[in-house]
Amino acid sequence: MTVIVRDLRPEAPADAEGFVLVRRLALPFMVATPQSVVHALTHAHPDAHFRQLVAEADGEIIGTAQVGLAHDSPEPGQGFLNVYTHPEHLGRGAGGLLTRVGEEHLARLGATRLFAWVLDEPGNRVFAERHGYKASRSAHFLRLDLVNGTLPPPQDPPSGVELRTAADFADDPRPLFELDAETVADEPSDVGAEFTDYEAWIEETWRRPLLDLDLTTVAVAEGRPVAFTLAQTDGLTRYSTGMTGTARAFRGRGLAKLTKTHSLHRARARGYTDAYTGNDTGNGPMLAVNTWLGYEICATEVRHARELV
Repeated sequence: MTVIVRDLRPEAPADAEGFVLVRRLALPFMVATPQSVVHALTHAHPDAHFRQLVAEADGEIIGTAQVGLAHDSPEPGQGFLNVYTHPEHLGRGAGGLLTRVGEEHLARLGATRLFAWVLDEPGNRVFAERHGYKASRSAHFLRLDLVNGTLPPPQDPPSGVELRTAADFADDPRPLFELDAETVADEPSDVGAEFTDYEAWIEETWRRPLLDLDLTTVAVAEGRPVAFTLAQTDGLTRYSTGMTGTARAFRGRGLAKLTKTHSLHRARARGYTDAYTGNDTGNGPMLAVNTWLGYEICATEVRHARELV
């Protein structure tokens, strides 16, 4: 059977549905919907040159790739290429073909270094190394069973702190953008990010179909947001933390625990059964928070890099 690689067609519902199915089977710890896949493609920053590729065999999508440039990095030439194959269609060349097409796209754009996340399994590591990628860092996926798991009771905010939701900032989300920008700058990563484009943040984060404004919880002090946990959901059973952060001047006060606990309790009350999050393996403080909340490590991804020059 011949395998071909092509771009996802945002106007074709079957493409987005097939893309999500492969991602869910290959990486069940990431929350995605057909609507979020199409939104990511059609609202990506033009400087990212973002593409969503699919590998197709006999009309069935059996592999996917997300390819682009890290346009918000202060260092130019950083590209990303994340490839996933349907578990029942491994060994048919889909992953290799997706990798080649993605690399050619990024090379034409002048990328000098490519980064790829690879699930920490022997076959995946061998595949990455065979294509010239070397391991650089790792991150854990964590899961919390919201039905049977143990979730600490919600705590009262400390004096001077008020809990709100992102919905309270619907008329003017800029204060949340500024807090997100400050916390992202301090997040462990091998590709730095600087959020300076408010309109891009609105399109890519605030208007993302997965974002749940009512479950996204914000701690407010001194008249401004100082901590938050960004909640994403599939609208059915799955909840995911997109980001949790605290302003530098307010760290060490338990505000990350506070916002996450309240958000998770409300998610459980709304019928969500599985909560997912991810942490860099070296991010001890956030791992400690998630362990305290009852999350358990369910998988590990290893970041790999390849130099093109």
